[in-house]
Amino acid sequence: MEVKAVLRYVRTSPQKVRSIVDAVKGQPVERGLSTLKFMPQKTAGIVAKVIRSAVANADENLGIDVDALIIKNVIADQGPMLKRFHARARGRGTQIFKRTSHITVILEEMA
Repeated sequence: MEVKAVLRYVRTSPQKVRSIVDAVKGQPVERGLSTLKFMPQKTAGIVAKVIRSAVANADENLGIDVDALIIKNVIADQGPMLKRFHARARGRGTQIFKRTSHITVILEEMA
């Protein structure tokens, strides 16, 4: 049985989230959360929060044993970009892209 949780419009780039995701894929939930707890990146806390949400979904909605869950996949897709301008020399301007992410966590019950 698969359980998922989605967090949308996170104000961090998908590239930063993907660098964190590879460390926890395929691990049991407890080990994945403890791994994320000791990572210094901001996105590690965000991914941990989504994993905890997926665990709560599994427990409340489906009654799955929380200890029997593994992190099957974590997907970081690109959301809409906020486009801003930065003043440059000689009256010019350059674009600044403030990227957003959609993070999807899929948990699976161990066989």
